[in-house]
Amino acid sequence: MNEFSGPSGASAIFSNPILNTDSYKASHYLQYPPEASAMFSYIESRGGRYDRTLFFGLQMLIKQYLCSPITAPMIDEAKAFFSAHGEPFNEAGWRHIVERHRGYLPVRIRAVPEGSVVPTHNVLVTVECDDPEVFWLASYLETMLLRVWYPVTVATQSWHLRKTIREYLLKTSDDVTQLPFKLHDFGARGVSSAESAAIGGAAHLVSFMGSDTVLGVVAANHYYNESMAAFSVPAAEHSTITAWGRERETDAYRNMIAKFARPGAIVSVVSDSYDLFAALKVWGTELKQAVLDSGATLVIRPDSGDPRSIVLQTLRALDGSFGSVLNSKGRRVLNNVRVIQGDGVNPDSLEAILAAMDRAGFAADNIVFGMGGALLQQINRDTQRFAMKCSAIRLGDTWHDVSKDPVTDSTKRSMKGRLTLLINRRTGEYRTATLPLAPDRDARADGSDWDDAMETVFDSGKLLVDVSLSEIRARAHAHEG
Repeated sequence: MNEFSGPSGASAIFSNPILNTDSYKASHYLQYPPEASAMFSYIESRGGRYDRTLFFGLQMLIKQYLCSPITAPMIDEAKAFFSAHGEPFNEAGWRHIVERHRGYLPVRIRAVPEGSVVPTHNVLVTVECDDPEVFWLASYLETMLLRVWYPVTVATQSWHLRKTIREYLLKTSDDVTQLPFKLHDFGARGVSSAESAAIGGAAHLVSFMGSDTVLGVVAANHYYNESMAAFSVPAAEHSTITAWGRERETDAYRNMIAKFARPGAIVSVVSDSYDLFAALKVWGTELKQAVLDSGATLVIRPDSGDPRSIVLQTLRALDGSFGSVLNSKGRRVLNNVRVIQGDGVNPDSLEAILAAMDRAGFAADNIVFGMGGALLQQINRDTQRFAMKCSAIRLGDTWHDVSKDPVTDSTKRSMKGRLTLLINRRTGEYRTATLPLAPDRDARADGSDWDDAMETVFDSGKLLVDVSLSEIRARAHAHEG
């Protein structure tokens, strides 16, 4: 029987930061030059689907994993695990952290402010450890810290989708204020874990305020100091319609109006459990007066078929029964009803639907999108090609540049030196620079127009920046106009 039996309870699996790493990291303290005394690493997006990234999510990771101290029982658990697992274990180094630093990791983390939109190929986060006894921590934390790729990538995709939707609102609508509610998070059931739902769901909320991913809203509230980060409305699912039986489908719809439709309310009803076109006819005849009398906005949800053609057919049917008005852009806005498309929505289909609506003369007001797997799950670390690399090491008292430059793939070339990100205060341009400056000193370079764009967010167990989601949203959308 192995000496290591594992922690008890699922939640305990994630409670030991020493185990929140890759197996081979445990042996790396023996592989560095013996005179190594400090290390510096950085995180960047090396390109990918989007040319700019919206930085978000580091605060969640730091609060969850780095603000509590390492304890002696954690060291004992990790020692037993790695011994049984086939890896060496630096017990002396971890004991040093407990005895010298009261269990708090002696690392300094700097980052661009969350909500910053930064071109790829720039440093976003730096990690430095200058305690000679545990300098290797700057690399040991890679596994945990690099997972920031996930919230950054979700936030980046949502930010770009917001731009797309905004362009169509500006072109076809008189009301751009509806933008924050135009892309609803349907992703909770399609992700790999509850933690993914929380992290990815929170990241989406940098750009939007509609979500059915409860854990994402809870995470945004908890980690980013919000009272309520997003909102939802009563909505039917197939079971609440089909439970009535096909012969009573109209009664199921009538029940939705009776229970939830009030003046100013929004009620969403999936309407393709059997025959979408027959349901649209019922909505436009037998149930039309009930919808009008309620004072609510009825949102019809088709959930099958080709998204672009189904949306257009639904809009035309609703226009024929409820009518529409022309706005100042010459586009039709439906009376009393809207459509939510949540099936088959991804960045490409979303834009295709909006373009088709525009060509058909319908304003973007008429539709809300729900996105599930494509929002929170159909991305990976290579979507934006995230990497964390060591870029400098101190040998004795002297810092030396470190980098990789594989002849077989120049795109994997890493940066060298102790890095920071500069911003030009006149143009807003970013650039990565190597500066022989202390982390929190003025980092102006090439004259007075360049300032350091990074800030120290964590130092030796202390969270130094605790930003709210509202601040992040303001930063992310400051230049929308």
